[in-house]
Amino acid sequence: MPLDFALIAHQESWRAAADVLAVLRGPGRAPIPDDDLKDIFPWFPPRAVCHIDHRSVLGHSVHGIYIDSFIPPDRLGHEYRAENISRVRDAAACAIKAGARIVSLGGFSSILIEGDSDLLPEKGETVFTTGNTLTVAFIVQGVKKMCALQGRDMGDATLLIVGATGDVGSGCVRCLAPLVNRVVLNARNIDRLRSLAEELSASGTAVDIATDLQQLSVQADIVICVASLESPSLLLGRLGPNAIVCDAGYPKNLSPVDVLEGCTVFFGGLGQSLGGMSFEPDVHRVLHRHPFPNVGQGCVMEGMVLALERRFEPFSQGRGFITPERVQEIETIAGRHGIHLAPLYNAQGPLEEVTCETEGLADERQIAGAGRAV
Repeated sequence: MPLDFALIAHQESWRAAADVLAVLRGPGRAPIPDDDLKDIFPWFPPRAVCHIDHRSVLGHSVHGIYIDSFIPPDRLGHEYRAENISRVRDAAACAIKAGARIVSLGGFSSILIEGDSDLLPEKGETVFTTGNTLTVAFIVQGVKKMCALQGRDMGDATLLIVGATGDVGSGCVRCLAPLVNRVVLNARNIDRLRSLAEELSASGTAVDIATDLQQLSVQADIVICVASLESPSLLLGRLGPNAIVCDAGYPKNLSPVDVLEGCTVFFGGLGQSLGGMSFEPDVHRVLHRHPFPNVGQGCVMEGMVLALERRFEPFSQGRGFITPERVQEIETIAGRHGIHLAPLYNAQGPLEEVTCETEGLADERQIAGAGRAV
């Protein structure tokens, strides 16, 4: 069967990493002790973990594979950059060898490559997308939906973007700046911050910038966290009463010890397929740890969306190319195939009542087709 797409990603926790290894080792094997797991895991080369079929509500489907780069969850820091780029290159080589027509770079993979195609191996007919445009679409939709659910007027709000100069952060800023009263940009690089602030100011947006969250002088009513962090360690600064906080980082950005009293936190950048996805081996509980079926990160879903549309092109490429027009385009394509914003939730559970359509996605859609070997 032709391979329409491939997804490249990595696990954000050691628990998830252990589950992936358990799939590869097969049933009936004793779990690997935690200490041994951390010693063994870095020696695993990138490889395909499962096959995926993704169905459109229009009636057709596409076939692909998930490739794990086996980046250890505790090795996301800058000191491991060269090692991790090598892992992404090897994972990309797997996708190319398998004949994938389009490849989504999920999680840190897109951050490491940053649109520099020279870091990827000779691609042949395979094209790569970071998937960041669909991620932005789902973040923006989620913020708008949460504001609507709470009866909040975005026109009076101050918006804070943590990680504002990254590809996803800058895309969110460009989409939401016209809808809010004021924008606060936070990132590590002051030169990039100033450049983005000048771009927004030229269009009439009131902008503040800060490299230190704890020194913010402006309270934020809406916060989007999309910083490239090694672990959930972000401590937010000044927040307005009843602020809305979207954590769309991978790994998650917010520190579990940061108590945001009175605020509503939700996980952003996630979409849901009404057509359904199936896996062989059946690893959907390993790869999709969400309270709803057929949910995934926008970055990995973008490749599937483009494959369903038969648009095998590098839709998202590197930092700074995401515009409201491109976001609208990928939203329209995704919606045509039944891929929409996932129901909103956080670590405590759902934040909205889900429709019968969402609740009733058939279990058989998650049952893998028989006979495919990885």
